[in-house]
Amino acid sequence: MNETLYLSRLQHYLYCPRQFALIELEGVWVENRFTAEGQVLHQKVNEREQVRRGNIRTVSALPLASESLGIEGIADVVEFHRDDDGPESAFPIEYKRGKPKSHRADEVQLCAQALCLEEMLGQSISAGALFYGETRRRQDVTFDQALRDLTLQAIDECRAIISTGQTPAPIYEPRKCRGCSLMDICQPQSLGRHVHVADWLARQVKED
Repeated sequence: MNETLYLSRLQHYLYCPRQFALIELEGVWVENRFTAEGQVLHQKVNEREQVRRGNIRTVSALPLASESLGIEGIADVVEFHRDDDGPESAFPIEYKRGKPKSHRADEVQLCAQALCLEEMLGQSISAGALFYGETRRRQDVTFDQALRDLTLQAIDECRAIISTGQTPAPIYEPRKCRGCSLMDICQPQSLGRHVHVADWLARQVKED
């Protein structure tokens, strides 16, 4: 049986495989301004609460799990929409600091929540939303096949790193690295070398 993988780890992996490994394998974590701002944003939804307004029931801090995928975590908010007398349909919402990003890490984390909800509730979930603290707006996310495939791929690749027990070498990307709270520990400028992570991971799995 695979060890449980936490949903938030997928976001770390998509942002940087080395960051994921430092947290997952080596237990490293350091706060910075960006992570602190994220914590403040999440304080509003960290307590379990259930509110109903009209045909929408809103549940915050909802525990999620998928036994088949071996993942679990906490959904910031899940709205349950009911049309007339039909069954409720789930709509997960993840709160993030900052603004929408060019990469899909946030979308993958949200999609993983949807996969958990689908297994738990026995229903298909077509969409959710990301709420960004800087824009104060929801960004709707459609759980299409491409995003589902990317999410499943990320889960598999996280497990591959865990199975090797080895942390990928750093690759210095200025824009990403400067915003990472683990930069001083990671030392990407002094230790980094130009190795494609996919090549590194494939080599480690082959050697294992």
